[in-house]
Amino acid sequence: MYSKIDAYIEKLLSQSTPDAPIWNIESIRQGKAPHWNYIDGCMITSLLEIGRITNNPKYFDFAESFVDFYVFDDGSIRGYDIEKYNLDDLNEGRVLFELYEKTGKEKYRLAIEHQALQLNGQPRTCTGNFWHKLIYPNQIWLDGLYMAQVFSTKYQKYKGNKDYSDILMQIKNVRKYMFNENDGLYYHGLDCSKSIFWADKETGLSKNYWLRAIGWYTVAMIDIIEIIDDESAKKEISVIFSELMNSILRYRDTDSKMYYQVVNMGEREGNYLETSGSSMVAYAMLKGARLGVLPNEFATFGKETFDGICEKYLQIKEDGDLNLSGICLVAGLGPENNTRRDGSFEYYISEPVVENDAKGVAPFILCYTEILRNL
Repeated sequence: MYSKIDAYIEKLLSQSTPDAPIWNIESIRQGKAPHWNYIDGCMITSLLEIGRITNNPKYFDFAESFVDFYVFDDGSIRGYDIEKYNLDDLNEGRVLFELYEKTGKEKYRLAIEHQALQLNGQPRTCTGNFWHKLIYPNQIWLDGLYMAQVFSTKYQKYKGNKDYSDILMQIKNVRKYMFNENDGLYYHGLDCSKSIFWADKETGLSKNYWLRAIGWYTVAMIDIIEIIDDESAKKEISVIFSELMNSILRYRDTDSKMYYQVVNMGEREGNYLETSGSSMVAYAMLKGARLGVLPNEFATFGKETFDGICEKYLQIKEDGDLNLSGICLVAGLGPENNTRRDGSFEYYISEPVVENDAKGVAPFILCYTEILRNL
């Protein structure tokens, strides 16, 4: 089963160029000009990781060529506007550290500092957490922990500051304000002003548990746990991470071992087993077990989910073409002029389901790298 994954990754690389990657379905559909974005960042992160695991230089070479197209000699970045204060735009910055370390290119160092300026200026909620974007004032989204805090952790370590207190505070606040003790799950968003249309007027929370949002959060925590070199902070994050990994197991599909788009409503008509979030949870379990944060049995749980994704959604067409399907293209909350994105069950299941989008492909590849460690 796993042998076809290598061919699938090769297909993605062979059909992609820096200005037109096959895995960025949103940009393709919307006709966007090439720009720095989290979707490409996810994919390049996964390619760098599989390059490390396989010792095959083609993955690093592809990643370097890809990022070279976006980072100019003065450290400025194609299509990146710091004044949007969009946490998503920090995600691709995490790949710059390895590229700078291995190539020594000054432009990567300059680009790191350029992106770090956004951390300094990012508006904050009353809790001290980053706004998700300037267009989402006073809002915390689970997605944002992955987008910003992994970069922030890498930056603190790179600079030798090793002050992870702000990162830890933001994770702990999400646990404090966005976690439901009864269900053991995290809501997608919180509006600290309690004024946006999708927010509960008493709590400020969104209505439901979106799988990929929870997935982003799990991956953020386990990646930070791996990077961080403050044992006290690592222990605190590990407790929060382990709690969620244990609680989400109760929602796993009995047959496929995957997870549903709206996590706790698997029985509702229209809900479906979703690839990206399932891949993220599986990766977090596999990596968590490897790092000793979770019991060894979680490696088995993660592998079972990965195998379920392969069986259900890694499809070979009659002409031999490989595709990974079952990927929710995008989901969000608001803004004010987009009331369709209201956080309801009906909304989450209404978004397009696509093939080969990096929001599903990248965590799938990351899962594969964890599997490869044990083959």
